[in-house]
Amino acid sequence: MPDYGHDLMFGSFITPANGAPEQVVALAQASEAAGLDLVTFQDHPYQPAFLDTWTLLSYVAARTERIRLSGNVLNLPLRPPAVLARAAASLDLLSGGRFELGLGAGGFWDAIEAMGGRRLTPAQAVDALSEAIDIIRGVWDADNKTRFRVDGDYYQVEGAKRGPAPAHDIGIWLGAYKPRMLRLTGSKADGWLPSLAYVRSLDQLADSNATIDAAATEAGREPAAVRRLLNIGGQFGPRSDRLLSGPPAQWAEQLAVLTLEYGFTAYILMGDDPAVLEVFGKEVAPVVRELVAAERATGAGR
Repeated sequence: MPDYGHDLMFGSFITPANGAPEQVVALAQASEAAGLDLVTFQDHPYQPAFLDTWTLLSYVAARTERIRLSGNVLNLPLRPPAVLARAAASLDLLSGGRFELGLGAGGFWDAIEAMGGRRLTPAQAVDALSEAIDIIRGVWDADNKTRFRVDGDYYQVEGAKRGPAPAHDIGIWLGAYKPRMLRLTGSKADGWLPSLAYVRSLDQLADSNATIDAAATEAGREPAAVRRLLNIGGQFGPRSDRLLSGPPAQWAEQLAVLTLEYGFTAYILMGDDPAVLEVFGKEVAPVVRELVAAERATGAGR
């Protein structure tokens, strides 16, 4: 698979546990101190053991200075898209352009329905997400003076006021695994954000990339318009033959391969250990950047 050429990003995926909220914020600050580019939190509004992710993102934005923030991924069925778009633009403005919009079509439908959300089939959820993306982009298009109208099967807006525009072009990143979601990612999204733990093999990553690329091309887009991000987990220790199980140098070598051969350019480490985040940010990320830069320079000179 090609290297899509994006700059590299490294981030953290922190559990938004409400039992010790100060520790959650401290982990976000530790991510920034470790030199990471991004801090993310899962979003399960029906989970009483978790802080509300949107509130947490806003608070962490105010307690950090440089690091970017995203839900990983935000639960669309419980967050109306027009309101979400305005909230996202507002947080982006308040944080100086540091917010990105990770979105999911939904799951755990019993819990979603219990919170007042609408139960959808998997196919319906993808169609609803497609409509939501159109609404979100329409709200952000603040200079557009035409009447804003979307008459979807799941979401409607009829003359809603556009704006505000975000401080930067917020990326819409979709958590996707199945063909319909992958095709939607290629046709409308700015990023693909799967979790390595849910992927059967590297071949599945390659096949999914091909599906995204084909959908992007069919929609008149360049495949490189879709950044490939990856939630990862692993452990540091002695060198082994397993993926992301070894010393930092081995991690760096393996992540460089994922970039150069599978197109991924953002790696988000799941876990709540500040020492591990420090190793990832200070010992793994710089080496991956060096390896990828060297290979890109060699390739450019061929």
